[in-house]
Amino acid sequence: MTWVYFMREKSEVFKVFKKFKNLVEKQSGRSIKVLRSDRGKEYNNSEFDKFCEEEGIEHQTTVSYNPQQNGVSERKNRTVMEMARSMLQEKHLPKAFWAEAVYTAVYLLNRCPTKAVQNMTPIEAWSGKKPSAKHLRVFGSICCTYSNREKA
Repeated sequence: MTWVYFMREKSEVFKVFKKFKNLVEKQSGRSIKVLRSDRGKEYNNSEFDKFCEEEGIEHQTTVSYNPQQNGVSERKNRTVMEMARSMLQEKHLPKAFWAEAVYTAVYLLNRCPTKAVQNMTPIEAWSGKKPSAKHLRVFGSICCTYSNREKA
């Protein structure tokens, strides 16, 4: 399963990680045991270290400038970015829609079968429910809102 969070500043990482941890642990009934990150200051500080220690999370860090040590997440990031760029380019949309394209890429990847979870979709492995694709539309399609409310 893939999640994505957008932050204005790297200083938000700790707050967002705590939010993510809470979500994942409440929904899965399991606890995060290992966190692997690069050596960025946003992950390597006393506040983050203390939190990981208190929560029983082993914080593994990769060697500086060696993304190969975090290959799975680096490859996932590349896939998401390539999908987002392709969607924006196909519909001739400006970079202002970049976040929406990234969210859409992650949404779609979580609903595509993968060998990583025995030919299921990640969302199906996570929730136990088979996802529907009936609601999907082409990214960037022109749309209108419909309101069934009567005018006052």
